[in-house]
Amino acid sequence: MGSYEIKNVRNAGNYFLQGNEALAEGAIATGCRFYAGYPITPATEIMHQMLTLLKEFDGKFIQMEDEIASLGAVIGAAWSGAKAMTATSGPGFSLMMENLGYAASTETPCVIVDVQRAGPSTGQPTKPASGDIMQSRWGSHGDYEIIVLSPWSVQEMYDFAVKAFNMAEQYRVPCIILADEAVAHLRENLTIPEKIEIFERDNRTGKPIFGGKADDEIPPMPSFGQGEAIMVTGSAHDAEGTKKVADPKTQRELVTRLVNKIRKNAENIMMTASYGIEEDGEALIVAYGFTARSALNAVKSLRRSGLKIGLLRVQTIWPFPDQVIKRMAQRCRKVFVPEMNMGQLVWEVERVAGCHSEVIPINQVDGQVILPKTIIREIQRIS
Repeated sequence: MGSYEIKNVRNAGNYFLQGNEALAEGAIATGCRFYAGYPITPATEIMHQMLTLLKEFDGKFIQMEDEIASLGAVIGAAWSGAKAMTATSGPGFSLMMENLGYAASTETPCVIVDVQRAGPSTGQPTKPASGDIMQSRWGSHGDYEIIVLSPWSVQEMYDFAVKAFNMAEQYRVPCIILADEAVAHLRENLTIPEKIEIFERDNRTGKPIFGGKADDEIPPMPSFGQGEAIMVTGSAHDAEGTKKVADPKTQRELVTRLVNKIRKNAENIMMTASYGIEEDGEALIVAYGFTARSALNAVKSLRRSGLKIGLLRVQTIWPFPDQVIKRMAQRCRKVFVPEMNMGQLVWEVERVAGCHSEVIPINQVDGQVILPKTIIREIQRIS
């Protein structure tokens, strides 16, 4: 079952905060009371802020020896009934991949923040990038589905923290906030509302905790200590959690439900925002994260010069908004995809829009944000 409840938020009002600080505030507002992590640039401020806030709210904080242990601790805390979170950047995110798959298989609600930085390897720790797009979806092996959000502002760092916890709890799934250094270290206005909507976990006992009648059903999740006999394993398991590693039926039913509970609810999960989209548009920009801010400025400038161009901002990267992009691409001759990488989301755009429009990447990997003038120059050059 589970349900949304309207709850009051402490210290409602207007603030001037850093993105990482705002995210921590959003996590606390949603009821996060456990944080495990390891310091890493450019996500460390989240850890510092959570330490301060969890003291105030009688929560639990632990610095682990590495990111592998950090996510392991978060998974354990979630099964103890807590709303739990960790934060990292590229190298630490890579270390989390095995436990990410474990969390997906055991349907453990948790939030993972990846503040992307320039890579590969240790790369440029203080510089922004968007190189973890595909890793966030496909980093762990096997078939599973998760939810990945891409904030573009300090306000969305707060708002998406709330959404991430709500969706993690509602769908019993790891939810990733895929920020980048530019948004994480940005300082701007934040409005903390007086009330927010919070999803409270279905923790009924006496029901199968890993199965249901429908292959998209979200089963209840009682916590350790509630009196339910719980077995939690990353191996193939039936509706009761019993390990069955040689049974085709068990594997098929488990994987089908892990995938379909997200795919069949994708329309309720996916979020996009648009600007300047017209029925007879000449061009479209598909962008996400901090780069979408530059894209919006570029669109405003290009429209003043007479070009019929619009922006579609992808707020939920995974599940990918296939149909939204397909509909908008049908109106345009060209679709531009600016990214702080050598091309990742562009391949998804090409997959759904390539038969309708020419899809053109705008790539930048120098550790700097993509400026509006760069996007304008590339569009004018090709258009």
